[in-house]
Amino acid sequence: MQKQNKLVVFLVCALGLLVLPLFVQQLGNGPVRIIDLALLYVLLALGLNIVVGYAGLLDLGYVAFYALGAYMFALLSSPQLTANFDNIAASFPEGLHTPLIIIIPLGAGLAAFFGAVLGAPTLKLRGDYLAIVTLGFGEIIRVFMNNLDNPINITNGPRGIGQIDSFHIFGINLGKTWHLGGFEIPSVTLYYYLFLLLVVFSVAICYRLENSRIGRAWMAIREDEIAAKAMGINTRNMKLLAFSMGATFGGVAGTMFASFQGFVSPESFTLNESIMIVAMVVLGGIGHIPGVILGALLLAALPEVLRYVSDPLVQLTGGRLDAAILRQLLVALAMIGVMLVRPRGLWPAPEHGESAPVPAPSK
Repeated sequence: MQKQNKLVVFLVCALGLLVLPLFVQQLGNGPVRIIDLALLYVLLALGLNIVVGYAGLLDLGYVAFYALGAYMFALLSSPQLTANFDNIAASFPEGLHTPLIIIIPLGAGLAAFFGAVLGAPTLKLRGDYLAIVTLGFGEIIRVFMNNLDNPINITNGPRGIGQIDSFHIFGINLGKTWHLGGFEIPSVTLYYYLFLLLVVFSVAICYRLENSRIGRAWMAIREDEIAAKAMGINTRNMKLLAFSMGATFGGVAGTMFASFQGFVSPESFTLNESIMIVAMVVLGGIGHIPGVILGALLLAALPEVLRYVSDPLVQLTGGRLDAAILRQLLVALAMIGVMLVRPRGLWPAPEHGESAPVPAPSK
């Protein structure tokens, strides 16, 4: 009976997720776009949860992997390289239009490589020192992207890269409205289903990792690294694997973001983005996948929802308050309130390490 109830709940949730954008679409493309970006943040939060939640490694430069994936897709699916390099233009006269089946593994592989590059020199660092190094790594990547326009223009600097191709899947261009019978499915709705598919796939991977030997090794390192090493766990390799696996999610999310936006620039990958992703993991519940998803959805949607609160307040003050700053203040106050009430997160992981209840003595 209990299994049947779980199956019914699962089917209802699945059906709700499938029809959600069709109902929200009645309000316009804006709300669906917010949901799309929220799903991308879920993907990022799941990746960071591997590093922070499972392995216990504080990473404040996670947005760097997001940027690497986005810029890699932008360079391979836009006129940027062909316009600035004659050899590439001669080899690809019709331009670079890398297919989806190639771009996602490339984005994941590039981010995983740089994840290992970041993890290698930080193996003996912990706590604040690890946070400072990872923060610096994230800023280095952003500064590089901001300055690689001279003497050779690779990233177009602060002007960013535009005219990025949209995804094509099974002959369907996700950047255009799809006509199905008498119905029209807009581009933002098509991207919703792509992002939802990636999120479901990522959640399945995270659950498999959590219950595997690798996941148990990460959690042992998180609880006590010295004890884990004494038990025979290769902490060096496990940490590198955690950085690489977490970075993979960021790289894939970056490719999705570049295709969805059609434009990337260094301003999209600032330190504030990294801090926001960390806050999603902490606010939802460190190491608990449902909590991480909840935290990502709330913090991704909350700033947009608060537009309806901040704009009337700005009008009441005669425009003396800045709407963006006021919205950030409201988000910060909401986060502080939640952490005071729920210090372990909105949906924390179950308690571990509790002793089993002592059975009553038999008479």
